[in-house]
Amino acid sequence: MEDEKLRKIIEVAKLYYQLDYNQNQIAQMLGLSRPTVSRLLQQAKTEGIVKIHIADPSEDCEALAGTLREKFHLKKAVVAFVPTYDDEIVKKFIGEAAAHYLMTTVKDKDIIGASWGTTMYQVAANLQQKGLTDSRVVQLNGGVSHADITISPSEIIYLFSRAFHVTPYFLYLPAIVDHSLVKQAIQSDRHIRRVLDLGKLANIAIFTVGLPDAESVLIQSNYMTEEDLEVIQSRAVGDICSRYFDDKGQICHTSLNDRTIGIELEDLKEKEQAILVAGGMRKVNAIYGALRGGYANTLITDQMTAKALIAKHDGGQTATA
Repeated sequence: MEDEKLRKIIEVAKLYYQLDYNQNQIAQMLGLSRPTVSRLLQQAKTEGIVKIHIADPSEDCEALAGTLREKFHLKKAVVAFVPTYDDEIVKKFIGEAAAHYLMTTVKDKDIIGASWGTTMYQVAANLQQKGLTDSRVVQLNGGVSHADITISPSEIIYLFSRAFHVTPYFLYLPAIVDHSLVKQAIQSDRHIRRVLDLGKLANIAIFTVGLPDAESVLIQSNYMTEEDLEVIQSRAVGDICSRYFDDKGQICHTSLNDRTIGIELEDLKEKEQAILVAGGMRKVNAIYGALRGGYANTLITDQMTAKALIAKHDGGQTATA
C-alpha cells in the first residue's frame, strides 16, 4: 500500500475511532467525499489497522460462573455484572440475580428457608409473582430488636411468602440468648420447635454472609459479651444465620454457637439447594470461608468478587466445598 494512502487511512481512522468525529465532519475536514471516508474506514478494518473488540460482560460472567463451579465444586454459580462497586449497588444487582434464579427453580411442594439482612431484602424485594402449591416459607434464624434496624426479618419472610402465595413461618426470637439453658427452654416450646424443624426440613435454603465488624447489625444488637466480641473479631471471617466461622469454614466460638437460635450450619450441607447470595470485595474472605466449609452448593455473586475468589483459590488454598 502506498505510504500516502496508508497515512490517509490512519488519519481517518483516528478521527473516527479515537476523536469521535462522524463521517460527514471528517469529509469536510479533509476535503473528501463521505463515500470515500466510509471506504477508507472499511479498508482500515480489512487491513487490520483497526481491530474492534466488543467486551460483552455477560460472556465474562458466564465464564467466571463456570470456573467457580469447577473450583468450588458447586451445583450452580451465577455471576451478575455489576457496573460499580459501591456495596449498596452490589447488593441490588446480586439481589436481582438471586430473585430471578429462585423464580426459575422453585416448584410446588418446596419448603424455602431464608435468612435476613440487607442483601436478603434485595432478593425478597425483587421476587416476581409465582404461585406455588403445598409449599411454605420459613425464617431460618432468630432476629434482632435493635432500634436502628429498618428492615425486619419478618418483613423479608413476608415478601417471600407474598411472591409465592404460601404460608410464612416466622421466628420471633433473638438470634442469640444469654445462656444455652435459655435456648434449650425456648426450643422446648412446641410452636417454636415446629418452626425450627421446618427450617431443618427445607429443601431450599437461601442466605447471605455477615461480617464481624462495627457495621454488623448482629454485633450492634448487644447480644454478645466483651469476651464474645474478642473471640469473634480475632478469629471469625463471617457469619451465616448468626453462626460465626473462621477462614476454613469451621465454627470459631462454640459457646456462642450453643446460644444461637436457628438452623445449624451442618444442616445447610444437606439441602437440595443451599444458595449463598453475597458479593463485594469486603466479603471475599467470608464467602471463601463459607465455601470451604461446604455450606453452599449454589453461589450468586458479582464479577469482581468471583475473580477474587478464584484468585484466592488458585493462591494455594484448597476449597473443600
